[in-house]
Amino acid sequence: MKIIQMPDALANKIAAGEVVERPASVVKELVENSIDAKSTWIKVELIEAGLQLIKITDDGEGMAEEDCERAFLRHATSKIKNENDLFHVRTLGFRGEALASIASVSKLTVKTSQGDEAGTFLSLEGGNIKEKKKSDARQGSEIMVEDLFFNTPARLKYMKTIHTELGHITDLMNRLAMSHPEIRFEVTHNGKGLFKTSGTGDMLQVISHVYGMGVAKRMLPIKHETLDFSIEGYIAKPEVTRASRSYISTIINGRYIKSIPLAQAIVRGYHTLLPIGRSPIVVISITMDPILVDVNVHPAKLEVRFSKDKELFSALEETIRRKFREISLIPELQQKAAPSEKSVQRTIDFNGTTEQTAAPAWEYNSKINEQRSVAEPQQKQDPAINQHFSQSSLPPGASKQADSYETSEQNYPTEKKEPEQRVPSMYPIGQLQGTYIMAQNENGLYMVDQHAAQERIKYEYFKEKLGKTNNESQELLLPLTFEFSKQEALFIEQYIEELEKIGLFFESFGHQAYVIRSHPTWFPTGFEEEIIREMIEQVMSDEKINVEAIREEAAILMSCKRSIKANHYLNQEDMFRLLEDLRTTTDPFTCPHGRPIIVHFSSYELEKMFKRVM
Repeated sequence: MKIIQMPDALANKIAAGEVVERPASVVKELVENSIDAKSTWIKVELIEAGLQLIKITDDGEGMAEEDCERAFLRHATSKIKNENDLFHVRTLGFRGEALASIASVSKLTVKTSQGDEAGTFLSLEGGNIKEKKKSDARQGSEIMVEDLFFNTPARLKYMKTIHTELGHITDLMNRLAMSHPEIRFEVTHNGKGLFKTSGTGDMLQVISHVYGMGVAKRMLPIKHETLDFSIEGYIAKPEVTRASRSYISTIINGRYIKSIPLAQAIVRGYHTLLPIGRSPIVVISITMDPILVDVNVHPAKLEVRFSKDKELFSALEETIRRKFREISLIPELQQKAAPSEKSVQRTIDFNGTTEQTAAPAWEYNSKINEQRSVAEPQQKQDPAINQHFSQSSLPPGASKQADSYETSEQNYPTEKKEPEQRVPSMYPIGQLQGTYIMAQNENGLYMVDQHAAQERIKYEYFKEKLGKTNNESQELLLPLTFEFSKQEALFIEQYIEELEKIGLFFESFGHQAYVIRSHPTWFPTGFEEEIIREMIEQVMSDEKINVEAIREEAAILMSCKRSIKANHYLNQEDMFRLLEDLRTTTDPFTCPHGRPIIVHFSSYELEKMFKRVM
């Protein structure tokens, strides 16, 4: 006989290899059990990053004596009674693997009571019960896990440094605290406090504990409900970014999960507001009927499967975009108290957002007209003044021609709209290094990156223009010839029909070479080859053709190449026109690559710099 049934002790150790990867895995399972037990306070005590000791104390429901011992049997659970329950999971734990797996690779003790009578004390080593007796009647549970992996030394070889393991636990507790702001969490390491939350239910307060007060003050609340989903949380302003997507926290029915599609939907919500290669800080909590999400697809329950994923991703993306359309996103130099607030004890209002205040457009435009009416006669009388913003102020070696900012695209029509107050009216007062427009209004000084500003203007124009065209093709007087690698050629042959559907016809022209005799009418002149190669690269990476994304890239490419560059000097009229055109755009705060366009120096901050106020 070759096939045998493994002993429970061996099976538990194998299961532990999936569930108990490192100390953080133990903390996760035990804290989630405490959350499921309806605890309002959970304390995590660690020694040597949990390898020596993990102690979890809570004030939850506790366990009865008969349940305490049974809880350490394999696949013992109070959450699942039948197969149908798997599709209505409302708790964090449900598999019945965690306690048995943890006990099999450690020395574990548990004290638990429901508060109405004496509790239970249980001691296990390597999964075997060593002692059982009565304990005190304190409401809740206390579990100590000592000498983790003492009987599986090979596992210890894969542990990282104390700092690395502690970092994993800290990150985990941060996510759990943000997932359950209504619970008071405490974490200590080697007797020193690491982390503590108030348990008031305010997610933003938890965010301030995790990421700091500066980040919390620049988070924006979002909220949206559909028939299937309730979306709530906080998104950082685009000026607050990080190098990786690990700062995106997604929570489904109180469970922190890792979901690449959800993270991608969040980033799409930021659209062109994020710099290339940067990611936002986001905490999103989504509530839905458990039947719409399958949490039983990963041993550690970190991944889920949605049954209405497209609807969810679309709702999340649009909720974020709508939030950014509602507010001003001009970065401030610093956030300072007003002079009258200096002697007053200040409290932090996490519910408010600092928004740009500006006079009504008609009111400030009248001021601009007054200034211009005074300035223009002086410029006529004194030619030197007329050159102030162009030739006379140029640094050595700079261009002596102050061309109009529209020289590269003079004839495109600009739709006239009422300027929106997301960007206030401002009057140009000069130019810095031929790159930054200096402007002012009653709120202080503004610096505007002229290249980024015109990129945004042209991008929105070209995007609208390209988006209105259909898939009709136009014949070329001179065909385009391409040479591709073997891999690229194979992909072209595989997706030849899909390419033809969008008006792109590849004719074989020898070894790995193709001829294009026509292309879609929306291809911008001069960018045909770049767009076609972009399409092939997209097919190779995504195995599909996203025409909308290609048009978006084309609009970005055209806007960048046809915008004024640095060291290009403008006269005052051109600067004013550029600023007014910028105010009519949908998103006037970043260029299509996510770089900021405007930076604001408040009047108060300028006075502080020059010691006019103390």
